[in-house]
This record gives sequence, C-alpha cells and structure tokens, in this order.
Amino acid sequence: MTAISVPTGLFGGVFERGGAAEHTGDAGWLRALLDAEAGLARAQARVGLIEPAAAEAIAAACLPERFDADALGRAAAGGGNPVIPLVRELTRAVEGEAARHVHKGATSQDIMDTAAMLVARRACAAIDADAGALTRELARSARRHRDTPMAGRTLLQQALPTTFGLVAAGWLEAISTAATRLSDVAGDGLAVQLGGAAGTLASLGAAGPDVVRAYAAELGLAEPALPWHTDRGRIAELAGALGRLCGAVAKAAHDIVLLAQTEVGEVAEEGEAGTGGSSTLPHKRNPIAAVSALACAQQAPALVASLLASMAQEHQRAAGSWHSEWQPLSRLLCLTGSAVAWLRASVERLRVDPARMRANLDLTGGLLLAERVTTALAADLGRMAAHELVQDACAEAADGRRDLADVLAGQAEVRRSREEIAALLDPAGYLGSAGVFVDRALQRFGARPAGVEGEEG
Repeated sequence: MTAISVPTGLFGGVFERGGAAEHTGDAGWLRALLDAEAGLARAQARVGLIEPAAAEAIAAACLPERFDADALGRAAAGGGNPVIPLVRELTRAVEGEAARHVHKGATSQDIMDTAAMLVARRACAAIDADAGALTRELARSARRHRDTPMAGRTLLQQALPTTFGLVAAGWLEAISTAATRLSDVAGDGLAVQLGGAAGTLASLGAAGPDVVRAYAAELGLAEPALPWHTDRGRIAELAGALGRLCGAVAKAAHDIVLLAQTEVGEVAEEGEAGTGGSSTLPHKRNPIAAVSALACAQQAPALVASLLASMAQEHQRAAGSWHSEWQPLSRLLCLTGSAVAWLRASVERLRVDPARMRANLDLTGGLLLAERVTTALAADLGRMAAHELVQDACAEAADGRRDLADVLAGQAEVRRSREEIAALLDPAGYLGSAGVFVDRALQRFGARPAGVEGEEG
C-alpha cells in the first residue's frame, strides 16, 4: 500500500480527509490502471494464452513512478480516455517479445472499468476503517449516556424528554447500517470488466470466458456473468450506498452543530489547539469537524444523481455517458471518505454536558411534561377535560413565566399536591423506552459482521 498523501490545493484540507482520498486522485487511478493491465497479462498466462515470463515482464513495467499522470491526461484528449496513451507508454516500457502482449484482447473501457472497481474497493476499505472507529465511539457514547436526559426536539422546538444515549444510538444505527451496506456492495458488487471491443471477447477466441475468470481471481474482484459495458447497475448501486452513508453522516453532523450552538450548549468539540477558531472572533469554538463532515456529505446527492443519469447508455458501448462517470465517482468516493473521517474526529472530540442538558430541560418550567400530566389527570377528569385544563394551564404558565406545577396546583379541579405534580414534571421520570432502544441498538451493532478488509500491495 502506498503512503497516505498530503491533501492538496486550497480545499484539500477540508475535502480530502481520510484514507479514501489517497485512492481516488491521479496517483490512485494510475496505480489501478496499471494493476488492471498487469492483472490482465497474468490472467492470460494462467490460462496459457501467453508465457508466464511475458506476463511478468509486463507486470514489472507497471510501476506508477514510471508514468506521468499529467502527460497521460493531456494525451487522453486524442482518444477520449487515458488508457490509450497509457497502453502506448506501457508497450514502450516492456522489453522484448512480451511487449506485443500488452493489453491483449482488451478495449480501453475494460481497463478503465476494472480500474474503477479497484479504486472503489480501496477507497471503500479506507472508508470502512474510519466508519468502524466512528461507530465504536458512538456505541461507547450511547452506552455511557444511556440514561442522560435531554430535551427531544421536533421542528426545532422542545417536545419531550429523551436521552443523549438514544440520540447517539440513532446516529449509530443509521451510520452502522449504511456502512454495512457499503461493505456488502464493495465485497460482492465490484466486478472485473473484460469484453473486448463490443462485448464478445472475439479476439480471445474460445479462451475468453476462462480469461475473465482468471482475471477476476487475479485482482480479487467478482467475476461477472457477461461484460457490463453499458449495464451500469454496479456503478449505480455503489453510488446509492455511498449516498446513503453520506446522508447518515450529514444527519449526525447537523445534530452536533445544532447542539453546540451557544444558546443550546449541550455538546462541544474539544480539539487540539488551533481547531475551531475564527479569523476575527477570539472567543469562538466552532464544531469545525462536524461542520466539515456536513460540507463533504452534502455534496453527495448531486454526484449520486449524476451517476444515475449516466445509466442510459447506447448499444454495446456508450458515447459520452460512460466517460461522464469518472469524475463524479472519484469525487463521491473521496467526499464520502472525508465526511466519515471528519465525523469520526468530531465524535472523538465531543464533550457532552449533562448539566446543561438538564438546565435546558428546565427552561420551560415543566411545560415539556404537559403530556404526562394530562395522562395522569385523565384518570380523574376524563381525557378531554384533562387536556383542556392542562392546555389552559400551559398558556397561563408561559404567559406569566411561572412554573406549570404552581399553576396546576392552584386549580380547584386538580386533586393532587404540588409535590405530586412536580414529580410528574420530572423529565428523568418520563423517558419511555429510551433505555431499551439504546440497548437494542448496541446489541444490533455488536451482532453486525466486520466490514471490508484492507488490501495489501
């Protein structure tokens, strides 16, 4: 495995975080293209189409440092893809008779699609590593704060009490499920491409299917039943899984940003010196990791849409739609990896403030538990009468900035003491099945299989 590269460009520090960026840039693609060519030669040697020595000579020349990605990119304008100039340069680099076997039987799309599958597998392995660390930290937070009460919010307003453990468990469930789905796609849905000029492999004669089988085994990718030049279901499925994971990350990151607002203050990111600062306001402590996760993840829907739109492809080889996939797929893989890595950083830095959560629960003077009081009083007054009485009491408490317990205790129809009413208004006593749901999420997380394994090489 090559070393992780340093993010490049003005925006690289934000949008190229995590290991996926290493595999989706020019260096990652060049490596994958050369691996695809080397794998093709070795596959043909496996089935006896070429001599093993020729295959090894080709593989020995497939060293990324021998090629200039920028020069290949410029030369790609002539034929419409970078494989054409790469094959030309690779053939020159191979010594002797072995040179005539370079790219044997393949078309440019075979190498590009196979390289895309290698890029995706390597990027997904890096994403999976960060997702594993992220979900483990979320599981710890859910367990630690299983019974920590906080305000549940609907339409951005306080609604009923919940627990931070359940909030973290919700993030865990969504992200873990999405990461597992991506691992499944990366493990089973990425296949080699080898069909020749029009999907028949005619140039390899009867040996074609055997070469495909050997090619898949050589590269550790799935063997397709037939070439998929214009059947882009694999790309669409991968895009959907990446988009789903970005959506789950965006939801959690957005929650963290909202909970870290000054007026809420229930969580805060505590990063190393220099993180979360402002260019003008020295007091600021921005949740910058969550903000960056959100910035990366929110670009995913447009990229997924682009890849889905590219599925309509003509006849046996597409005129433009296939080409249009390369950059959106690379960007989607990179941004998904960056989003997951940033959210991992945010959760690892996160300081939860149970005292502030409790103070926010008490802000409304008991209004948050009006539902519970209504249910209790219904046994004495009937449901509708209890609802109307509590509704009027809530309005009076809100208008007069009084505690709901004081207002209700002064109502003649209420045959309960202030202490009894206050007990009903304790948020810690009205958490429903929050703890059970946290336990379920933790059990499900513990039962999920490990994801994609990293690749050697």
